[in-house]
Amino acid sequence: MDLLQELSQALINGNAPKTKELTQKAVEAGMAPDKILNEGLIVGMNEVGRRFKNNEFYVPEVLIAARAMHAAMDVLKPLLATSDVQPAGRVAIGTVKGDLHDIGKNLVSIMIEGAGFEIIDLGVDVSPENFVKTAQEKGADVIGLSALLTTTMPSMKTTIEAVQEAGLKGKVKVIIGGAPVTQKYADEIGADGYGRDAAAAANLVKKLLNV
Repeated sequence: MDLLQELSQALINGNAPKTKELTQKAVEAGMAPDKILNEGLIVGMNEVGRRFKNNEFYVPEVLIAARAMHAAMDVLKPLLATSDVQPAGRVAIGTVKGDLHDIGKNLVSIMIEGAGFEIIDLGVDVSPENFVKTAQEKGADVIGLSALLTTTMPSMKTTIEAVQEAGLKGKVKVIIGGAPVTQKYADEIGADGYGRDAAAAANLVKKLLNV
C-alpha cells in the first residue's frame, strides 16, 4: 500500500494521530500539498461518504473521520495557502431563520469540505439577508439551506426570493435539505437542488459546480 492509500485508510478508520502523521510524512517526502489533499484525504472522505450513504457508517464514524481530516488539514492548510491552491468552490451553509438544529448541517459541512470545497458556516437561525450578504461578500458559489422543522421551511423560499432580488440567481446556486424537505418542495420553491443526506449534498455541489 502506498503512502496516499495508507493515508486514505487512516482517515476512513478515523485515526486522527495516524492521519496527521502520514500527512506530515507525505509533505516531508516532497509531495505537493494538493496531491496529498486530492489523492489521499478527499479519496478517504469520498469513501466515508459512500459508506454513510449505504448505511455501513453512521454519524459517529463520520464525525471521527472528520476529526482525522481536520488533524491532517492542520498540517496542509498553511502549505495550501502558500502554494496558491484554490478550493474547488465556496459554499455558504446555515440552518434557516427560526430553526436552531445543526447536526444535519454540520454533517453536510463535513462532507462538502471533505470533497475539497471551502465552507463558510453561518450557524443556525440565519436570516435570508445574512445568506445573501455572505454570498456577496465572500464570493460563495453555493448557498446551502438546512431545516429540521416544517414550520421553518418557508424561510427557504424567502431566502431563494432574496437571492433572486439581489440579482444572484444563476450566479449562486441554492441547495436545500433537512428531514422534512423533499425534492418536490425544492422544485416548488425554485431551489437548484435537494440533498437527501450529507453524502448526496456533497455530490450535488460537485455536480452543480462541474467538479
